Amino acid sequence: MLDPIYYTISWILLRWHQLWDAVGVPEGAVLGTNWSWILAIIFLVVTVRVILFPVFVKQIKSQRAMQALQPQVKALQEKHKGDRETLQKEMMELYRKEKANPLMGCLPMFLQIPVFLGLFHVLRRLNPNKAESGKTLYGWTVDQFDSVSVAKLFTAPIAGKFGSSPEELAALGADGTTVKVMAGILVLLMMGTTYLTSRQMILKTGWAEDPQQRMIQRLMLYGIPASLLISGAIFPIGVIIYWVTNNLFTLAQQQWVLRKFPPPPSAKSSTTGTRGPVQPAKSGGLFGRGKSTPPATTQPAATKVAAPKPGAKPTSPKKGQPANQKGQTAGQQKGQGANQKGQPASQKGQATGQQKGQPANQKGRPAKRQG
Repeated sequence: MLDPIYYTISWILLRWHQLWDAVGVPEGAVLGTNWSWILAIIFLVVTVRVILFPVFVKQIKSQRAMQALQPQVKALQEKHKGDRETLQKEMMELYRKEKANPLMGCLPMFLQIPVFLGLFHVLRRLNPNKAESGKTLYGWTVDQFDSVSVAKLFTAPIAGKFGSSPEELAALGADGTTVKVMAGILVLLMMGTTYLTSRQMILKTGWAEDPQQRMIQRLMLYGIPASLLISGAIFPIGVIIYWVTNNLFTLAQQQWVLRKFPPPPSAKSSTTGTRGPVQPAKSGGLFGRGKSTPPATTQPAATKVAAPKPGAKPTSPKKGQPANQKGQTAGQQKGQGANQKGQPASQKGQATGQQKGQPANQKGRPAKRQG
């Protein structure tokens, strides 16, 4: 049933090997490595990733759409709390209306699984002592099969694995210690690059608010790399080379796509909004793991009465009442001054009038007497 996949993987490997042979890459081992076959495996990754690149872009766009819908999803969860069936219906209706597909985020990984299984099957069959009928399967010639069966990476055959039996190592003409050391290094690289690819995506897009999606993110970040420590023992070295190369390609591709399609502002605000209060800064210790410095308690500063400068009016330390008292005092003094100023004017007028009137009367009276 999987024969079409095996034929396709074999055809791509053979075409790349022929290309590097035509370019002039030596067929024999250089530094204990048959570079023509190693490059064929590496460019098998490039071929697959180029084909899947449009799907990868759709995956990023789908993730952005899911992040933009997080506020509405959270509102539905609050509205239908306890009614899981209604919540699922409402969420599916929301995804259909907004044309967002939650499964799109896992599609590129699912599409690469057949490629991985096909390469695993092809490399597992490598054995120079195999019968001729078994060497010509999936479009291989006898010479090509014998060449790849003895292909090595730093003296470790690419068909060998960490858990290879002594019989398998003897058939490949390999040293058990060399195979285990090289396979162990590659397994660690495989685990590290797998963790970095998941971490890169989570740091750029943020942790999901949905508990189920958050659990999936944690599984991708920690669960899968941990599982590779066990499953990596059964992977041929050539398959691990494929996995590490695929992870490195993913890191570069994600970096480019995340710059091209940055997360929406709503996703950033939702991820930062769920964080707790700011913790006090840590000082001392490696990477700041010492004791946390408690925040300094600020006490209100005591009011300081400033001495009046030479030639300046004295100011009161109390700012509320002095202005009113000063205004009232100034108003009262001004009013009293005006009244006092008004009173002398009237008195002056009266005095002036009396003085003017009295001489006139006195002047008039003698005139009558004379007449």
